[in-house]
Amino acid sequence: MTDRPFDPYVRDCPTRQLLDRIGDRWTVLVVGTLTGGPLRFSEIARRVDGVSQKMLTQTLRALERDGLVTRTHHPEIPPRVEYELTEAGRTLQEPLRALEDWATVHMAGVLSAREGYDAAV
Repeated sequence: MTDRPFDPYVRDCPTRQLLDRIGDRWTVLVVGTLTGGPLRFSEIARRVDGVSQKMLTQTLRALERDGLVTRTHHPEIPPRVEYELTEAGRTLQEPLRALEDWATVHMAGVLSAREGYDAAV
């Protein structure tokens, strides 16, 4: 244990739990999708290719629980629900964009390394 109040290397530390949430692939994609403003569930599902309804529901609930997304129910007919990044959620945009940029810049090298590794095993 360290002297830090929150140590992400300790299994039950809340910081580690939050890092697990932020590092989840669906979280990264949902936050990226919501950077343009509020969206309905179906719009998010359309933009995040491959996410199941169950996984998207779980991800949005977890993000809402962590205070990164708000869910707004509009009492209309038919009912309309929108999801939007909170102020805290918006602060994630820059570091996640940096990760996306890193992946884009290094993708060719990663693919080459994979080919070399796969050929050797």
